[in-house]
Amino acid sequence: MTGMTGWKRGRAALLGGVVAASLAFTGQPASAAPYPGGSGAEAASGTMNTAFAEAATEFDVPRDLLVAVGYGETHLDGHGGRPSQANGYGVMHLVSQPEHKTLERAAKLTGESVADLKKDTAANIRGGAAVLRAVADEQGLDASDRDSLAEWYPVAAEYGAAANDRTARLYADTAYDLLNKGLRAQAAGNEQILVKARKVTPERGKYASIASDFGVLSDDYGPALWVPASTSNYQTGRTAAINKVVVHVTQGSYAGSISWFQNPSSQVSAHYVIRSSDGQVTQMVRDANTAWHARSANASSIGIEHEGFVADPSWFTDSMYRSSAALTRHLTAKYGIPRTRAGIVGHSEVPGNDHTDPGANWNWTYYMSLVNGGGGDPGPGPGTSFPTWGTGVSIRQAATTTSAQVASLAGPTTVKVQCQKRGELVNYQGYSNDAWSYLPDYGGYISNIFIDVSDAWLPGVPNC
Repeated sequence: MTGMTGWKRGRAALLGGVVAASLAFTGQPASAAPYPGGSGAEAASGTMNTAFAEAATEFDVPRDLLVAVGYGETHLDGHGGRPSQANGYGVMHLVSQPEHKTLERAAKLTGESVADLKKDTAANIRGGAAVLRAVADEQGLDASDRDSLAEWYPVAAEYGAAANDRTARLYADTAYDLLNKGLRAQAAGNEQILVKARKVTPERGKYASIASDFGVLSDDYGPALWVPASTSNYQTGRTAAINKVVVHVTQGSYAGSISWFQNPSSQVSAHYVIRSSDGQVTQMVRDANTAWHARSANASSIGIEHEGFVADPSWFTDSMYRSSAALTRHLTAKYGIPRTRAGIVGHSEVPGNDHTDPGANWNWTYYMSLVNGGGGDPGPGPGTSFPTWGTGVSIRQAATTTSAQVASLAGPTTVKVQCQKRGELVNYQGYSNDAWSYLPDYGGYISNIFIDVSDAWLPGVPNC
């Protein structure tokens, strides 16, 4: 909802209709070492890895849980100490709200200043670990329980400072989905943060009987879940006809935004919220009522919030784009809104607003092509630059369909990659890059991509 600046991951630019990219691997990443207290996975050394390992050891919190909770909230980006829309700070999203004060609690538990907890990544991670341990103690987890990831589920649920138990389950489910799937995140300076996939069956305790999908569907839009915002955060009825859709970015997580709109002190809301990972839609204000999301446009618009942060394009997934576009198609048809950039606008474009969302990383060309019924192609987006994998590693491109032509490009040797699934990260010797997420989709896979002229396959890339 509020614009932020920060480091950005570049996207691979596209040339014409058919694109091939070659990657030159000339440098070697820093040597990997097992992280203390980990589960056998390895991660490159670095400032954030050290902070997670040390905080996990100090407070006897599972390192991977600590990472998963942080990633679910912020994708491990502290945003320079600037707050989320729910007034949460840092990688671990320590909040300072009237009803929930994990930021202030972390300060008391660690002796760190509030200012350092907001801006210093290591202090913030330490604060998050301290709060998790304090909640674990309150819930009666003993030393044996703390060794089991499954036992930490209710702790993760409470850590999110949710407005109710259903939203708390959303927090915890996000973290445990990440633990089961594993993750490889890229922090500032190309530092790799790894969590090894493993099967964890959480002990949900009181949350076991609570439906994770809220169980009620929207009357206004069939695919959406219905989770009402606090009645203190919107106005019943409208004073103007609906004539536009306003696109927002939450500046926070999906669960966090839902919780914030349920918090009567927030005084903000939106009609719909969309999840990054799979495009799940939750409606929080009925179309016929006036959500408080865009000041001068409130009375005449429908507001759609998209999970993520303006400065980090990793949140803007194809699933999110397609789900949002389907919703916008529905709304424009229902209310006679033109499917143009006059009828579908960004928050920053509404008169009287000081917000910058959805920002430069939002791909309007692709989004509008989907809204208008085209398959579309995400393309490079505004301000695209070539991704960087590390020292001496860069993206090269050429409009070609053969490995021989790609191999003839200037640079070191290459490894052929075919059938790389679209949207997945490509991993190589500790480096990870999402450039492939933005290349054309041919039947679920990217074609015409060749890396290296040898017949070796990259580790972790499916051999189709």
